[in-house]
Amino acid sequence: MLFEFKRQLFRHPGYTQTGVTMERTLVRVSIFGLLLAFGSAQTNKGDWEIYSFHINSTVSSRYATTVITSRVVNRKDESKEVEFQVRIPKNAFITKFRMFMDDQVYDGVVKAKEAAQKQYTQAVSRGESAGIVSSVGRTLEEFKTSVTVAALKKVTFELTYEELLKRRLGKYELQIHARPMQPVKDFKVDVYIHEKAGINFMDVKGGLSINILAGAITKGHTDKQAWVHFYPKVDQQKTCDSCGEHGMNGDLVIVYDVNRHRSLGDIKSSSGYFVHHFAPSSLSRIPKNVVFVIDQSGSMHGRKMEQTRIALIHILNDLAEEDYFGLITFDSHIFYWKRELVQAKADNVESAKTFARNIQDRGSTNINTALLEGSRLLNEQPREGSASILILLTDGDPTSGVTNLEEIQSNVRAAIQDKFPLYCLGFGFDVNFGFLEKMSLQNNGVARRIYEDSDADLQLKGFYDEVANPLLTNVTMTYEGSANLTQTTFSQYYNGSEIVVAGQITDNNIETFSPQVVAISRNASVVFTNTNGTTESTDDSNIQRIWAYLTVKQLLDKELQLSGSEKEEVKSEALRLSLKYGFVTPLTSMVVTKPTEETTEVLHKPSENAPPPQGGPRGGVRFGLASAGVVGGSGRQYIQRRITGTTGMKASPGIIHGYSGHPGYSGHPGLGGFFPVPYSPVIPDLQGLPGVAGPMGPHGPFIAMDYEHTSFSPMAPPTISAPPGIRFLLQAENHSLPLCFDVTGQTILRLLHLPNTNVSVNGELYKEHGFSRIAVRFNTDDVIVFIDTGGVSIKNGQKMTRHTGQEVFTAGSVVVSKRDKEVDITAGETRLLVLLHGKNGHEFLWPTLRQHSSGNAEGILAVKPVAYEEMHQGPITKLKLTGQEISVSRSSAVDYSMYSPATMPCWLTSADSALQAPLSDFTVSDL
Repeated sequence: MLFEFKRQLFRHPGYTQTGVTMERTLVRVSIFGLLLAFGSAQTNKGDWEIYSFHINSTVSSRYATTVITSRVVNRKDESKEVEFQVRIPKNAFITKFRMFMDDQVYDGVVKAKEAAQKQYTQAVSRGESAGIVSSVGRTLEEFKTSVTVAALKKVTFELTYEELLKRRLGKYELQIHARPMQPVKDFKVDVYIHEKAGINFMDVKGGLSINILAGAITKGHTDKQAWVHFYPKVDQQKTCDSCGEHGMNGDLVIVYDVNRHRSLGDIKSSSGYFVHHFAPSSLSRIPKNVVFVIDQSGSMHGRKMEQTRIALIHILNDLAEEDYFGLITFDSHIFYWKRELVQAKADNVESAKTFARNIQDRGSTNINTALLEGSRLLNEQPREGSASILILLTDGDPTSGVTNLEEIQSNVRAAIQDKFPLYCLGFGFDVNFGFLEKMSLQNNGVARRIYEDSDADLQLKGFYDEVANPLLTNVTMTYEGSANLTQTTFSQYYNGSEIVVAGQITDNNIETFSPQVVAISRNASVVFTNTNGTTESTDDSNIQRIWAYLTVKQLLDKELQLSGSEKEEVKSEALRLSLKYGFVTPLTSMVVTKPTEETTEVLHKPSENAPPPQGGPRGGVRFGLASAGVVGGSGRQYIQRRITGTTGMKASPGIIHGYSGHPGYSGHPGLGGFFPVPYSPVIPDLQGLPGVAGPMGPHGPFIAMDYEHTSFSPMAPPTISAPPGIRFLLQAENHSLPLCFDVTGQTILRLLHLPNTNVSVNGELYKEHGFSRIAVRFNTDDVIVFIDTGGVSIKNGQKMTRHTGQEVFTAGSVVVSKRDKEVDITAGETRLLVLLHGKNGHEFLWPTLRQHSSGNAEGILAVKPVAYEEMHQGPITKLKLTGQEISVSRSSAVDYSMYSPATMPCWLTSADSALQAPLSDFTVSDL
């Protein structure tokens, strides 16, 4: 993450990235990269401080949700501009971005790209701030924004992104690259993995896991969960092998795989959706026929050609004797090692290696003829019970023979006829990657860029390893009683990989849902059926998001291959789902609204086939700066107002719109819609103003105002009076403001009860602040965890232990991680985070449910987001909620369910009305 501090009047539109880390043999799923650097203007070391940096990644059903939270303080007595830059995986979708300043929340909003781009273009044409191109590594792209921080003030950034982990070579990997450029006192990385299939193994690797930093790692795993905590102290950040005066610089890689007990695989369902992970391993390897088509044109001169020779020799050494292979090189002409497929016997392999060593670069590039000849080799010698593969390596556009790209694609498609996959490897950035990507997709393959680095030969070898061992061909997956399925046919399945299919279950009726897989294994047809009822029901809302993620990804691939009305139809559906689920995709952008007089930024997701930016690293995420804001897509326009008052906000026109996201705490899916927060008697500066509307999605409030009919002057924040109590927020669906209600007295609330797992959580309220004590019972283990403001006590049977320091400890299957301001409790599929906060000299606790899987969960924390309809507004607003009308009034509350509390608007009503049940249903007599 990059924090670049510059004087407010000195703003440089560009920058140069340093320290891009390139991975080697495996394409890893990257959680994040972070980088802290000085800006163009010189600053003294004590001017600023990153006083807290937390990464929290939760993985469930191989779907990772990662929240990056960074807190910075400006110690200078003048304003500073802070740039926030985060590297995220290319395959990930950003789903939320927030900034917290002066108890206010500023959210990024996902919009259709055309609307955002139009606003950006208009701003640039007026001579306003130009876009900034951020660098992209092999598997990373960068999010970047900036904000001006007043003297002696703090800012908190929070970014959330999501990604389905892809299994390669028998494992999933989460890679963390850390280069903070200064030691950080509160530096924490927490990774939690929950897999109902069971965890087969888990390990931590990388430069940050060895020697002195090994002591900063605590890790463990049980049958179905694993955890890794990385808390390096300041002295460790200065003295480790990959450290220096600027702190850490290295990688932390979490590697794991799951158990695979059933041949049909792992099938989970939740709320009418299912996901099927199919990765059978106890199968015989299928002999393969592979043809390598290698570009030897003049542009391959030098290191490219040498690395290609080295990779080919390594690959030829790995061929099994039962394999057949061919080798073709091309420039403007075609050169054969042999004019037919040859068995991979020792003497043939040695002959091919001699041919590979003598490949010379020369001439132009005739891709069309080369691929047609490669296809001919495979088509003329079909072998029953084998799997055929065509692999192209090129570094440029076609320059001889047929050069029309669409004609080449048509010719190749006609030659292959869906008989085998085509894999295109694009060497460097001069290649037309979009052309290769489309041609691969049309022929059941994928395209991969090979980066021009010292390990390019290992990249080539690594890709080959992924497809070296086919186990099944012609895989067809059927699901009776389903609809809206993702891709269900696959030309080949390779050892160490995984096929993932998701969809909806008709009428949510699991009884009529019947999955089946039919494929070819060597010479025989095989059928995998659901004989033992392997579909498992769960409350994991990741299931629906996996479906949305896969559907959007595959629609984008399909849109690339189509044209005309079909292309527009597919594009429209991909856009609709991107907006519904809040994904920043190539069809959408995120509008980042900033406080005070600053501009609005537009984040675009880059394309892999985009050319590298001038004067910087290759690839990029483009940010447009536009002071006018961005048009929303809901049919109703809102204009944002910034009001001069105690927060120092000024009026600045801009149009905003909330977006649909998943329910849950602070970007964590599926945890219900309940946010308990202490009551705040001070309403923010926007409260009480005439005509204020407040669409709000699960990712935060969007304060908006009718553009045509509303005008007002700056005013001081009004206040309201109420009896002392604690205010709770109940999340709402469809962009709506949350409901809020007050609870008075020292009540003991039932926070959570999971009858299926006998887990219960109760909390005792403390005056007008928060909770003074929380008790978590795990009846199956006879374990009770008591949390108070001073520490944690654990009762395990008759034994009681007290913990006040920072440590990780276990009791039965319960894992408790205690840190300075938080207690993290995990048992099975349940994870609870208890935060420690302070107010007016009093400390109190605040519970947040991060994960659970129970269909009949009870308690305050299990209350789901509500859906309501605004009936009419006036002195008394009426909301229609589950068929009943309730009276509400506009108010606010401070959300303490996050690390950095923020004031949020809400509709205030009674507890009984909000909960649609008597409050007494949620109280208990004792902890």
